[in-house]
Amino acid sequence: MRGLMMDRPLLISGLIEYAGEYHGDTELVSRTVEGPIHRYTYAEANRRSKQLANAMTRLGIGMSDRVATLAWNTYRHFELYFGISGIGAVMHTLNPRLFPDQLRYMVNHAEDRIVCVDLTFVPLAEKMAALWPTVKHYIVLTDREHMPQTSLPNALCYEELLAAEKPEFTWPSFDENTASSLCYTSGTTGNPKGSLYSHRSTVLHSMAACTANAIGFSVEDCILPIVPMFHVNAWGVPYSAAFAGAKLVFPGPKLDGASVCELMEAEGVTFGLGVPTVWLGCLQYLEQTGKRLGTVKRVLCGGSAVPLAMIATFQERYGIEFLQGWGMTEMSPLGTVSRPKRKHAALAPSARHAIRAKQGLPIFGVECKVVGFDGKIAPHDGVTRGELHVRGPWVIDSYYKDEAATKAAFDADGWFKTGDVVVIDPDGYVQIVDRSKDVIKSGGEWISSIDVENAVMAHPDVAEAAVIGLPHPKWDERPLLIVVAKQGRSPTSGAMIDFLKDKLAKWQLPDDVVFVPEIPHGGTGKILKTRLREMFKEHRLPTA
Repeated sequence: MRGLMMDRPLLISGLIEYAGEYHGDTELVSRTVEGPIHRYTYAEANRRSKQLANAMTRLGIGMSDRVATLAWNTYRHFELYFGISGIGAVMHTLNPRLFPDQLRYMVNHAEDRIVCVDLTFVPLAEKMAALWPTVKHYIVLTDREHMPQTSLPNALCYEELLAAEKPEFTWPSFDENTASSLCYTSGTTGNPKGSLYSHRSTVLHSMAACTANAIGFSVEDCILPIVPMFHVNAWGVPYSAAFAGAKLVFPGPKLDGASVCELMEAEGVTFGLGVPTVWLGCLQYLEQTGKRLGTVKRVLCGGSAVPLAMIATFQERYGIEFLQGWGMTEMSPLGTVSRPKRKHAALAPSARHAIRAKQGLPIFGVECKVVGFDGKIAPHDGVTRGELHVRGPWVIDSYYKDEAATKAAFDADGWFKTGDVVVIDPDGYVQIVDRSKDVIKSGGEWISSIDVENAVMAHPDVAEAAVIGLPHPKWDERPLLIVVAKQGRSPTSGAMIDFLKDKLAKWQLPDDVVFVPEIPHGGTGKILKTRLREMFKEHRLPTA
């Protein structure tokens, strides 16, 4: 027997339509690429998204056609999120920080027909255009006054394109399982792999993200998504913010600590979202200036493991609740959030910080299991390690046009294999021990590079740290600690090892420490351990 309920599809266009009607006077603020601050409302964003939908239709874009974006976090990029997917086309966000060969592969693999490009990235697009034969038009996201002279074929001015269209448009209704957007992994090994999201998966992800146990956006929030809109759709924030009717502030191209903190203060931001390197920059700015973030109540950090010291500093020194989230491109991306339970309220602050340092509890909709190295399901005892497998309505069931990658990424029961080595404690909290490729195998023991990194980040002289395993004739591998010192500080190798002695077991201590001016990061802000292993492949450990 079926329930007697209306069958209405879950569509992305419904999010902007809802925000425009019921939160129409709520502000969206952008620091633009051209320079000035831009302000308008959800009602205006909805109208301009409809103008964009009319323009895309006139350019011949229809159901399932791919339209790429090469842009910062701004109001125009926000409009593209809805104007493209709203007509049944597929929005494909391009990460400008990736290597040219990766960009060439992704645009050709997706067969993009249009690329929408910010002024900053016009030179990049000009270099790539000859390698993108499927692209018929380039839309430069600016007005006529700032429109550059460009060699891009069939270049169009975004504001002129919209001005020629009416703001009236009836969003079409179609199957909610229709593809809506396409995001590729950063492709550190092999070609990038495409995750093709649907309208249904995106709307469900937005609804789940807004629940109190997850991110918990509300109509009272002012949200600053520092995580780029070209990285996993800014963790879905443009969609979930519209669902909540929350004020949005877009940082544009200025992502340094000073610019981010000043924008948060100026606009009354209550909730910021970004990767650890962003929050590290903010902390350095606050420490140097003695300023505080008066309106900020919560921040969400993800993308890589968060040092315990950073969580403690935000909460104890600045009174800001620090949430850690975990997910993957293949998961849209949200999977877990590190919120302590009610029973943890009586714990000492250090114990609560330790809970937040875990990747957290799976949110409703995401199922997790840990498959041990013996192939059996591991118990939730906080000790037994294994690979984390997941499934859910916003988790991919295959990669876009990539049978080989799909075959390798799923187990026999259809669960997605994340590649993360984890433990799950009796309360259900997931804690990533390491990526399977980054675990250091030493004399029959497994050393978590994340554990060592988190421990050393509490040292007052350390700005950033990474740990890799190097070959050892006796122990197979031993850890090398790579450190970036804070400005004006000069820590020594001995001081680093001494600092870690009461925090790690003796066999977990690094065999050597090297100091570098910077650590390489990939296009999504993650430390490139593949690059570090290449850089230090000739390094000889003193114990070897």
